[in-house]
Amino acid sequence: MEQNAPAGGGAARRILVVDDELTIAESVAARLRAEEFTVELAHDGPAAVAAASTFEPDLVVLDVMLPGFDGVEVCRRIQAERAVPVLMLTARTDETDQLIGLGVGADDYLTKPFSLRVLTARVHALLRRVERAAALPGTVTVVGDLRIDADQRRVWRGGVEAQLTPLEFDLLARLAQRPRAVLARERLLEEVWDWADAAGTRAVDSHIKALRRKLGADLIRTVHGVGYALESR
Repeated sequence: MEQNAPAGGGAARRILVVDDELTIAESVAARLRAEEFTVELAHDGPAAVAAASTFEPDLVVLDVMLPGFDGVEVCRRIQAERAVPVLMLTARTDETDQLIGLGVGADDYLTKPFSLRVLTARVHALLRRVERAAALPGTVTVVGDLRIDADQRRVWRGGVEAQLTPLEFDLLARLAQRPRAVLARERLLEEVWDWADAAGTRAVDSHIKALRRKLGADLIRTVHGVGYALESR
């Protein structure tokens, strides 16, 4: 593991970068340090879990393919100990792999090869989303048999609690603000992910699929070519 703090000290945000390809890891770390983040590196599964425990990052950039055990298992273990935003990197475009990552607590994913500019934008967007969610007052929203407690960040449907990732919760809460209203993918990207780039609309689709898997396929309606609406039965 390697650590480097930006010059001038201060309360810099901490990012853990996990990738066994040293060239990629160093390039990502250098770009993030240039953005004045404090960065630590790990290059295999066990080292990543250990670093997450001791370093307590504000965000993790995590490759899926790792020695020791893979990024999906790393994400599962990290989230079991402490909720933290995770941006997964994958060389595979199979949507099943992406959904598995999202299902164990990843907030977002990038497919290799990717641009460092896009990665940096995603990192900033995830951190802004966390800050924005923390600043919101706690409220309880009830839509049909769905109950959303924003203060505790817990969700129940039909009295049964569902375990959602932080981003899944934020997406559901945004849909629940206007039940039955159709929200465009691009709007959800802007308001939940804080992205202006519509190229990430597949991320919305993947998270919707994860919500349906956890809360029921009938909860969110697809309006083809437009977006999604939360049903209020």
